[in-house]
Amino acid sequence: MSDKFLDKSYGLDGPEAIRKHYDSWAASYDAEIAENGYATPGRIATALKKYLPDPQSPILDFGCGTGLAGLALRAAGYEVVDGLDPSPEMLDQARTKGAYRHLSQLDTSDKAPVKPGTYRAIVGCGLLSKGAAPPTTFDVIMRGLDRGGLFVFSYNDHALEDRAYTGKLNDWLDCSAARLLFREYGDHLPGIDLKSTVYVIEKA
Repeated sequence: MSDKFLDKSYGLDGPEAIRKHYDSWAASYDAEIAENGYATPGRIATALKKYLPDPQSPILDFGCGTGLAGLALRAAGYEVVDGLDPSPEMLDQARTKGAYRHLSQLDTSDKAPVKPGTYRAIVGCGLLSKGAAPPTTFDVIMRGLDRGGLFVFSYNDHALEDRAYTGKLNDWLDCSAARLLFREYGDHLPGIDLKSTVYVIEKA
């Protein structure tokens, strides 16, 4: 791969730079990701299904991008899926998928973009990583869940090597504010030999 957007994704810094990058990438995102075998959306949907079998459970795809996780969730049988993303161009691509009930633009300065209890589960597929959402997004999402709500997310190899990300997970688990239900390491983007761990945690 030469001069592709994926090459530049892990060195971005700041919400404005990240939004511009994904706006520019939106039109070719699906094709470039597909050629690298993007596996995490399907892995996340499969993991969630183990703990939330009800197809009518409302789910939020936080940082939905072009909607690939939404498609995976719908393929797993979920019928009520909303999407939230800071990139308007990515949202335009997601609308073409027909996988979402509602799509909304995320204001990254909003510390409480999700009203607690609105969703039974929140998905963060490829969201929490260098060049994407900062570690503080973990707290924003957890605050948007009621007790018993599920957060299903992935940490790719870059995030797994960064204590700022792994520390957020441990902060919630160590004080028993959440409990770990599922953890599995596997393929993320095989085309660039990048793996990820998929987690399911429950808010206590």
